[in-house]
Amino acid sequence: MPADAVPVGRISGAFGVKGWIKVQPFSLDADALFANTTWWLASDAPRAQPLPSQLKVLTLREQSDQLVALVEGVQDRNAAEALRGAVLHVPRSSFPKPAQADEFYWVDLIGLAVVNRAGQDLGRVIDLIDTGPHCVLRIAPPGIERPAPSQEVLIPFVSQYGCDVDLDAKRITVDWQSDWKDAE
Repeated sequence: MPADAVPVGRISGAFGVKGWIKVQPFSLDADALFANTTWWLASDAPRAQPLPSQLKVLTLREQSDQLVALVEGVQDRNAAEALRGAVLHVPRSSFPKPAQADEFYWVDLIGLAVVNRAGQDLGRVIDLIDTGPHCVLRIAPPGIERPAPSQEVLIPFVSQYGCDVDLDAKRITVDWQSDWKDAE
């Protein structure tokens, strides 16, 4: 698996009887899957048969809210079903460039330091939540590796709150008060 591999989807089962697989992307934008003709596989559950280390994609298309793919070496429904639950990875370096300067892949934001305009350290991004209209940054306060939900700081990822991203500096600057620091 490439050193910069990122999970981008999961095989959700077979599609038809000729070996096609159904893929559930982890993002609404499946460009990373379409941009790669090789997917690396991993599984977080014990399996009766070992997974192949990678799949060569022959054909990929959208099908409702999922994707369907024909991959090399998978000849029938049983072989496709045997891949169910496998997580698909692609190299981060192969992702298409974002269309606009203020667009970011979530994977690039996770781990970034978050500071407010006064320079106070608010923590680091541990995840994002998609609320529909916009995303929300989940922030772990400084010194807390795995915060309880009540310890997290949630900041809407919208221009109203600043959210200036500097990927080179690995930092997001926000217009946000550090009220939780005052409670310590």
